Amino acid sequence: MQQHSITLLDGAMGTSLWEKTTDKQPVWRYNMLAPDLVKQVHEDMIAAGARIILSNTFGANGPEVKRTQYTVEQAVREGLQIAKDAAGDKARVLLDIGPLTGLLEPYGDIEEDECEEIYTEMLSAGMKEKPDGVFLETFIDLNMLSVAARCAAKFDLPLYLSMSFEKVGKTMMGNSVQDMVEELSPLRPAAMGLNCSMGPDLCLPVLKSFREYTDLPLIFKPNAGLPVMVDGKAVSPYTPAMFKQDMVPALSIASFVGGCCGTTHKHIRKLEEALQEMQP
Repeated sequence: MQQHSITLLDGAMGTSLWEKTTDKQPVWRYNMLAPDLVKQVHEDMIAAGARIILSNTFGANGPEVKRTQYTVEQAVREGLQIAKDAAGDKARVLLDIGPLTGLLEPYGDIEEDECEEIYTEMLSAGMKEKPDGVFLETFIDLNMLSVAARCAAKFDLPLYLSMSFEKVGKTMMGNSVQDMVEELSPLRPAAMGLNCSMGPDLCLPVLKSFREYTDLPLIFKPNAGLPVMVDGKAVSPYTPAMFKQDMVPALSIASFVGGCCGTTHKHIRKLEEALQEMQP
């Protein structure tokens, strides 16, 4: 029986969009190139049961956008407008923001002030569309996430924080669950947790570790398993039914559940089934 409130998140925007087109563009560009496709992905996720969807703005940051004819404001605002149009009154929309492709000093050449400017630009653009919150996800460097989270906290909206962990329970940069909790809890996020990296079975121990260190609501948004190469293409081995089965143990722990790379609206539909089956 369900012991706590669980909100269903969406699945992977990139995977879902690339299924619909042979033109493999950086995903945020579809906000301008194919807004109807982006809206369709959102609508499919909501129809499958998602009650929170993420805007198609994950990588729409200054260093990436400046290589194109677009602007950050255009990419971010278009992404939020599409999501809000699709959501109507059926789902909440969070401004989705991911890590930068480079690393902060001393591991890379991005200075902290520059990092802050990049995230403030994205956030300031997004606030003009009045999102219901901010979702910072797939970070592997706690320092970079801390910069982004401090910028986001200034806008006084619900803040959702998620990092990508390896099987050893640390990120690629060596940050542990405990590190994340201690560093970011003072910001009073609405929830924190993990996404991407692995399938739900391998991510589950990391989720359990979160519960050891915090009473905050937890996020669990794993991949549809580790991809395998089939005929030269990366293919997810997880069927929606398998995804549902392996997600069930997380439902007694996490408050916000969904899918990352490889998950489509079909995976979210199965996850919604699992939530319904938990009802008394």
